[in-house]
Amino acid sequence: MATFPIHAIETAPEAARPLLETSLKNNGRIPGLHGTMADAPPLLAAYNFAHQQFLATSFTDEEKTVVWQTINVESDCHYCVPAHTGIAKMMKVDDAVTDALRNETPLPTAKLEALRRFTLALIRDRGFVSDAETQAFLDAGYSETNILEIILGAAQKLMSNYTNHFAKTPVDQIFQKFAWERKPATAAE
Repeated sequence: MATFPIHAIETAPEAARPLLETSLKNNGRIPGLHGTMADAPPLLAAYNFAHQQFLATSFTDEEKTVVWQTINVESDCHYCVPAHTGIAKMMKVDDAVTDALRNETPLPTAKLEALRRFTLALIRDRGFVSDAETQAFLDAGYSETNILEIILGAAQKLMSNYTNHFAKTPVDQIFQKFAWERKPATAAE
């Protein structure tokens, strides 16, 4: 079994040190994910860049949360679901949205639910989303640009979710209160 170090600035490869210094400055701490990714500085740099670019998309904070958490939950990411729960709270996203995403229950609005369904289709079908599903997404008020923005969010989440799967990154203390495990599916009655 592979073991992955969680680097501090002092233990990180030289190329990762400025990236971790920025993480510390921006977060007041070095998130475990960043410390883990620091072992491969290009990965951490790419992840940070993708994150900043996704933040610059046309999506609202609620919609960004829907894209991130839909992918996190679908990927069963023990680290990212709690982290993005805390991030959603910092972004002042309604708890009803976050709870529905974490519990895989319907979202409070049809438009947000359309975003979740399309994001799930994109992930599950590896980008081969049917014309009908794409049209339903567009009919809900989204655009072709939004499709490309979801692809960006998916690329960001692939980097973090897969890193956390391999490294079994411990959930940061600040997010431990939002610990999450997927609920087992219940049989239809």
